[in-house]
Amino acid sequence: MRVIKLGGSLSHSTSLKKCLATIAANQHTKTVIVPGGGDFANQVRLSQQRWQFNDRIAHDMAILAMQQMALLFKGLHPEFALISSITEIKKAPSQPIIWSPSIKQLNQAGIQPSWAITSDSLAAWLAKELVAERLIVVKAAAVHTTNLAELTAQGILDNAFVGFVTHAPFSLHIVNQEHFYEQQLANHQIA
Repeated sequence: MRVIKLGGSLSHSTSLKKCLATIAANQHTKTVIVPGGGDFANQVRLSQQRWQFNDRIAHDMAILAMQQMALLFKGLHPEFALISSITEIKKAPSQPIIWSPSIKQLNQAGIQPSWAITSDSLAAWLAKELVAERLIVVKAAAVHTTNLAELTAQGILDNAFVGFVTHAPFSLHIVNQEHFYEQQLANHQIA
């Protein structure tokens, strides 16, 4: 099984459609897609700045933003399964799965409500929970290094990501969107 996190900023171009089409065309491995929050999460950030509500409320709203992106992904690929429960993901057949995260499940898991934890870290958490073989984080930003500290300093990864992937049992690949679909189509895998 592999977990592929598609950054919300991919929706600002044709990259999102290309990435989803690439996943649809390469179903040799069970794939769980984790959506970023995109513009929906950005709206939560703006609302919190304006209205000054606490991080718990902002966190729950950001999870809802990921759910909205999951629905957008489903709208683009109705053949993909939309699933919230980790148990149901494990039981699901091999068609691509879009994870629509559950606020209740994340709260029960002790995920801290903080902007230091974004969908990148949640994808790493999910990959651990699913005992995935591979986590691929697809970014709109250029990725010129594999050094996680540098990627965090550049704002490409969230501040909590390193903690979520330390001692992870899966291989980790952080790639630019073009590298993702070019490599997937050429080799049927991320090398």
